[in-house]
Amino acid sequence: MQQGAQVNTSINRAGTQGLRPNLARLVRSPAFYPFIGLLLVTAVMIVASDNFLTASNLSNIARQVSINAIIAVGMTCVILTGGIDLSVGPVMALSGTLTAGLMVAGLPPGLAIGAGLLIGVAFGIGNGLFVAYLHMPPIIVTLATMGIARGFGLMYTDGYPISGLPEWFGFFGRASLLGIQVPILIMLVTYLVAYVLLQHTRIGRYIYAIGGNEEAVRLSGVRAARFKLLVYGISGLTAAIAGLVLTSRLMSGQPNAGIGFELDAIAAVVLGGASIAGGRGVIVGTLLGAMLLGVLNNGLNMLGVSPYVQSVIKGAIILLAIFISRQRHK
Repeated sequence: MQQGAQVNTSINRAGTQGLRPNLARLVRSPAFYPFIGLLLVTAVMIVASDNFLTASNLSNIARQVSINAIIAVGMTCVILTGGIDLSVGPVMALSGTLTAGLMVAGLPPGLAIGAGLLIGVAFGIGNGLFVAYLHMPPIIVTLATMGIARGFGLMYTDGYPISGLPEWFGFFGRASLLGIQVPILIMLVTYLVAYVLLQHTRIGRYIYAIGGNEEAVRLSGVRAARFKLLVYGISGLTAAIAGLVLTSRLMSGQPNAGIGFELDAIAAVVLGGASIAGGRGVIVGTLLGAMLLGVLNNGLNMLGVSPYVQSVIKGAIILLAIFISRQRHK
């Protein structure tokens, strides 16, 4: 009997010791705190509003989150290298208006959509050239291209929305496939591709390494500038994809769309546990951060909180997220 008791005790002790490292790894994961934060905010909103858990409201949250979440994919790649991209909002608007304008002008749909995506990539690569090869500060470069992209969009449309798009174009922003809204499917595919790129390829390892110590990467023989150019190109591409989805949802090209979207994307990345200094973060955390922002925005709107107060609350949450990230890094 004593031997049996000793065996059971040993098994329990071994099981507990096996669980501890797993629990420690879970807590150390950059996505752990965003997940806990999402659960807490969701629980508060459920208690505060009876309409929060309705199917229509949850569907609305998912649809609204998809735009910011797609932009945040490219922003994550940029921030992992220690950079920043403030041009994503205007690039998104320019891409959407260009696609809409070319369709209305009679260009074949495939070419119009391709041109819209290409203009986003072009702006991203332009940012990357200035940052990676001319060694200019990312915040200054993308601040300048933010104004350039917004100006081009307004010049192209004369400041007016472009309407009259074909009905089928609404598929990307309004339709459902297999019971799931197409914008959400586009978002999930974008995150899946980004996850594979960052976690299971050499490119992803170099992106993390550049954010951790770019000089060491250069000394090891890796051409860091190429990978920095790549991440800014990805940021431009995801901004263009988001512009396509938004234009499809609105069924018009809006030159003033995307105002403040760059800040929401940065907030999603930071809330997702990424370090603003680079080298740390996971794409799953960014998705959780975008969902957290979406739930927070939706809940505050349902509670009738003033937009001015909402800005204060979101700003305070972002500061708290940065503080927690720095403390964990230390």
